[in-house]
Amino acid sequence: MAAQHGRTTAGGAKAEAVRRVVTPAVDGAGLYLEDVVVTQAGAKSVVRVTVDLPEDVLGSLDSDTLGDVSRAVSAALDADDVVPGAYTLEISTPGTSRPLTELRHFRRARGRLVVLRLRAGGTTSGRLTDVEPRTGDAGEDAVLVLEDGTRVPLADVRQGKIEVELKRLDEAPGDADPETDTDTGAARDHTTGSARHEEG
Repeated sequence: MAAQHGRTTAGGAKAEAVRRVVTPAVDGAGLYLEDVVVTQAGAKSVVRVTVDLPEDVLGSLDSDTLGDVSRAVSAALDADDVVPGAYTLEISTPGTSRPLTELRHFRRARGRLVVLRLRAGGTTSGRLTDVEPRTGDAGEDAVLVLEDGTRVPLADVRQGKIEVELKRLDEAPGDADPETDTDTGAARDHTTGSARHEEG
């Protein structure tokens, strides 16, 4: 299944070029390309690619899948030479620090404890059990359903966030869970978790 693609937040034309090159690799892994950022660190570029599971999938992106897509992205960049010179490649998942602002963010958060900041003021919280289907492309008419039966129209939510659950961390210590940001790459630099690409 081809993944959908998110935004490019920094790096301008270079980030867009990276997105074009790595999209087939991310699609091939059945993942969602969340973000591409390219920055300069001295003489080197830093390429940050954020990937996630498709919005209809529950759970966390496991470390094996993250490693596989990291290698595929690294190979794609090497083959195309879209980033000239030396660069550091960082592949990560969004992490719980990502604000929930889009319909797909809430769909990915199903089963998690969330805090919702309401446009009218105040907050509501609970375990998100369902995101009822929308009829429009923008999803404004979607409804968030919490475990206690509370129903919150997505249009009434300014922003949401996931509450970290220590019990969940204990249950799945080996997973690349979105509860902790994971900077990994092609597993070529275990001290930083980043794939480093060096050219003479």
